[in-house]
Formats: sequence, structure tokens, C-alpha cells
Amino acid sequence: MPQTNRENGVSPGRLAPADVQANFSDLHPEYDPHEALVAADRCYFCHDAPCMTACPTSIDIPLFIRQIATGTPEAAAKTILNQNILGGMCARVCPTETLCEEVCVRETAEGKPVEIGRLQRFATDTLMAKAAHPFERADGTGKQVAVVGAGPAGLACAHRLAMLGHDVVVFEARAKGGGLNEFGIAAYKSTNDFAQRELDWLLAIGGIEIRYDQPLGKSITLDGLQSDFDAVFLGMGLSAVNGLRMDGEDKDNVSDAVDFIAELRQAGDMTTLPVGRRVVVIGGGMTAIDAGVQAKLLGAEDVTIVYRRGQEAMAASEFEQDLAQQKGVTLVCNATPVGIEGNGSLTGVTFAYTETQDGKLVTLDETFTLPADQLFKAIGQKLGDMPEALTLESGKIKVDDVQKTSANNVWAGGDCATGGDDLTVTAVAEGRDAAMDIHASLMGAS
Repeated sequence: MPQTNRENGVSPGRLAPADVQANFSDLHPEYDPHEALVAADRCYFCHDAPCMTACPTSIDIPLFIRQIATGTPEAAAKTILNQNILGGMCARVCPTETLCEEVCVRETAEGKPVEIGRLQRFATDTLMAKAAHPFERADGTGKQVAVVGAGPAGLACAHRLAMLGHDVVVFEARAKGGGLNEFGIAAYKSTNDFAQRELDWLLAIGGIEIRYDQPLGKSITLDGLQSDFDAVFLGMGLSAVNGLRMDGEDKDNVSDAVDFIAELRQAGDMTTLPVGRRVVVIGGGMTAIDAGVQAKLLGAEDVTIVYRRGQEAMAASEFEQDLAQQKGVTLVCNATPVGIEGNGSLTGVTFAYTETQDGKLVTLDETFTLPADQLFKAIGQKLGDMPEALTLESGKIKVDDVQKTSANNVWAGGDCATGGDDLTVTAVAEGRDAAMDIHASLMGAS
């Protein structure tokens, strides 16, 4: 059995390096060629396939699986990447269990879908292992487009614009590209520095320059970009986080889950990352699950995720909830935080029970306290300050059905914009679709 460092408080090195390495191995190991053929053979290649309709990027799933089945995975990859240039990462992080695989006819008939995500990974990994980029740039248009944010939406937009012959400059606030793919997902979902390898591969199309440490509103302004470029795409995600707004939130070892996940993803040696013995996570989405599971994998003895509504209302998928429980994380629902305990150092978190009455969440008088030496907040993210030229709606940049904003020649997509779910695959679709409308606008077709 792995030996846990039983020191109270927050401490690094709770598990031996070999145990941490094993804990953070690939969540879904890649297929070998024979396994891929067997998995592909289960597909019915449905006409009007429901899996294709469920995919936010509308990948022709039956076609690419048939291409794998006939021994042409590179062709399958091109089918995928033509619709979703970040198909390799999406194969790793996309909640296929609630999208394409949920509606698979095999799932309906047998309760076991075709493993579309793993087949997509097999195809894209096979092609990416080859040197040549599968797409070529069109003749130059002489147009320049600024893209703000080197995350999924921005990269998808930049790639499609470059392929159409435009020159693109990407302005990224961090010192490294990839956005949530690099900083915001669990390390066991994307191993071996895949996010950066995919970024380098994407840039091989040519025509894309990335300028790092360039946050909007500081190093660059929207007015300046509108003046210097023919069009602007905003895909910078959500840079601020919601707070609990209660006393004690500033105590040591109370922090945002997104910061913990980002620090872990960038750690050269995960055993150096401090983690508590008793960890509490507040929230019910993917970020809460990722933080809780990874705290457990680093050696925390007790990890509890607390969500204010019922478990069926959690934003995290059922698969993610089950994964957390399989890893030893406790889920507590219908409870909301009312106090952060401790004099100077965190000792616990007090919660009040909740229930839904007439459609409204009501906080009850009965409370309980969970001992804790580390608390992660995962209660949502929000936009930072935005230029006045942009109309906001529900805390995001308002866009129309082609991702255009209220500002002249400015489009937006991904988590920062109104529209679909906050998923990597949705961000890719919005970036791609915005690029097509930008192209039409620049070439006089709209």
C-alpha cells in the first residue's frame, strides 16, 4: 500500500513519486491498431447518425470510424480535423458520455456505446505522429486578423483563418498558449505535454504568430486592435473567479480550484505540490471534480466535494461524478457554506443544509462542520473588465448566431461569449464558425 504523509496541514510529498506517477497516468489509455479495428467494427455506420448530430463540431463520426475500419486512420483524422482542428484534445477531454456516445445506437440497445472518443484519439494521434500538416494555406488575401486568446476558441479561429489565406496575430495573456487545455483540466486527462504538442502541430499551417504576455486592457486595447487589424476575434475565456463573499475567505490554504489545477499542470514534479490531509471543495462542476480527484491522487486522506443543490443538478457529468467516488472522494449535496473556521489557519468549513421549495433553493437552520486544512473554491468564473463597446448579456459578451459582437468588426467565442456550453468542443466550433464569417466579411460576401 502507498504510504501517506500523515502530517496535519498542507504538505508536499504525501505520496512517493512512483505512486503519484501511477495515479496520474492516462485516464483513457490509447488504442493499439488491433484494438482500434475491433472497436470500429462495433459501429453500425448509421444513416442520419445521432452521434453526429450530438457533436457540437458536427464531425462525420460514421465516416471516420469506417475509415479506421478500412485501415486508413490518417484519412479518418483528416475527416475529424476538418471540423475540429483540436480533435486530439477533444478526444481526451470531451464529455463524450453526454454527447456522441450517449446517443450511440449501441448505447441504446446494449448499454455499451462505440468508444467514439478513444477512436478519435487513435486517428488524430496517428496522423499527428507524422511530420506533414494535413492542411495547406490558400493564397494570401492581404488581410490581417487579431485573435485575443490562445485557447481552444482562439486557436480554432486562427487556424481556419490562416488556412483561408489570412495572416493572424494571436495575443495571449499568459506566457504559454493552450488556454484551458493547458491550464484548466486535470493532469490525468492530458498527459505527456499533449496540449503544447498539439499547439505546435496546429501552428505548422503557417501564417499564425503568437505574442505572449499580452492581456487585453493592459498591453493591448480593443480600440487599438480595431485600428491595426481588419478584424478582431475575442476568445480569451473567463479570467476572474467568483468568491464566497464571507469572512475567512482570506485565510491561509483557502484558494481557487482553478489556480490549484493550473499549478499542478505546470509542476515539473507533482510531489512538490502541497496538499492538505483533509480537503474540502465547494462546487458542482468539472473544475470541482478535477480539483477534488487530483487532491486525492496527490495523497489527501479525506476529500469532500460539497454542492448546494441535489446531485442530479451537478454540472459535472455522471461519469465525472462516478470517477470522483471511485477515487475515494465523498460527494455531499444540498449544503451551502456559511462559515470558514479557524484562527489564522483553516480548521474547518461550516455548511447549512438546503432544500428546494417551490422551485427555489432555501437554506435551512441545521448546520454541520467539516474539518479541513485546505479549501478549494470552484463556484464559477466570470469575465474581467470589458471595453464599453461590447454589449454584455448574463455576464458574457453578447454575440449573434455567427459570433459577431456589438463592436465593429469584432467577433467572439468560447467561454467569454454567450452561446453554448462551456466545453472545449463548443469553443472550437464557435471559433471555427466565427472564422468563416470573418472570412466572408473580409472578402465581401457578407
